[in-house]
Amino acid sequence: MRADRRCSRPVAPDEVVDHVPDACIGCGTELSGANVAGMVRRQVHDIPTIRPVVVEHRLHQKRCGCGATTTAAAPAGVGAAAVYGPNLRALAVYLLVFQHVPVARTAQLIADVTGARPSTGWISSVLTTVAELLVDVEKLIKSLIVLAHVIHVDETSSNINGARWWLHVAGTEKLTAYHLHPSRGRAAVAEFDVLPAFSGTVVHDALSVYDAYPQARHALCGAHLARELVAAGETHPDQDWPEQALRALHGLNTAAHQAREQHLSAIPAEIVDPLLDSWRHALLVGLAEHRRVPGRRQSKTRNLLERLRDRDDQVLLFARDLAVPFTNNQAERDVRPTKTQLKISGCHRSETTAKAWLRIRGYISTVTKHGDDILTALRDAITGNPLATAPRSTDLNGYHRRPV
Repeated sequence: MRADRRCSRPVAPDEVVDHVPDACIGCGTELSGANVAGMVRRQVHDIPTIRPVVVEHRLHQKRCGCGATTTAAAPAGVGAAAVYGPNLRALAVYLLVFQHVPVARTAQLIADVTGARPSTGWISSVLTTVAELLVDVEKLIKSLIVLAHVIHVDETSSNINGARWWLHVAGTEKLTAYHLHPSRGRAAVAEFDVLPAFSGTVVHDALSVYDAYPQARHALCGAHLARELVAAGETHPDQDWPEQALRALHGLNTAAHQAREQHLSAIPAEIVDPLLDSWRHALLVGLAEHRRVPGRRQSKTRNLLERLRDRDDQVLLFARDLAVPFTNNQAERDVRPTKTQLKISGCHRSETTAKAWLRIRGYISTVTKHGDDILTALRDAITGNPLATAPRSTDLNGYHRRPV
């Protein structure tokens, strides 16, 4: 009971049931004429018993004097003698894509909770149908990502009917787009068609394929670099430079956060300069202790040090431009649901199903980033009124509702 009181704040009730005492607990006197002394409110928050609501559309027919019979047009979504409505379809897609419930369990859950009994075939068909409705929305999301100032990109392996595929993601704090391809490399990135036209700042984990797009400004993920520095310190416990570099890197990140909180345009020189000096000194010591060996193949530590030295502008961009984040966590968060899907529901059976799932997931992710209700957004998409992203004068990554 105590937990219930914490979780459910009093709200305006839909129904009121009064309970009046009959007799005094002290002397037993009947209380029908006694003075009112107050009231204690206790609310029960519950949901009504769910059952399907059947709406019958009667398409009346009329016969003209010419002999032709005309039947009234059916509303959108009423294409057969008996169909499931937008609420039920939105629920099925929500369970499949957002809650990662397998098809058979989705059908069983809907049957148990609502009383409707859709087949597993119908559940699968809803996924592809809704994905088709979001083709233009997906294109618009990708277009807005290309126009953004800072984007995050990442890639991860996926599984399509037992075969290895690669999932690519591009996104911002307000937008998410996915692309599925058999390749991890240039062909996939070109087909995704985000980076080829992008000229802002792209944050990534230093995969070499991203270097093929020099028109964009590149920022390397600080979290990845920090993990590599930790590994270098564990591999070489007798050397101090990894810890010094790590302290300087985290110090610059903290300074960048503090500068943003103080609404500064840059980290003050008296703070940033000593940290940069410490960073560069650590790299010089590391390079001296891990000299190049003959041939192209170098140790992991040497490769790390050369990358930190040669790509200094990309490694420390977050400290020079406060609009650039320290990590690529945004892309990693956007990728995570796809891994959850594989763990819970297993691999997709076909490329078509996987791409449909990803298109809807990108839409749901974008809706969620804007703080909107997922089920409502899915229902709007099903009824032909999706929440579509669109540029505004004040917020490039905002969106408006398309007119019906």
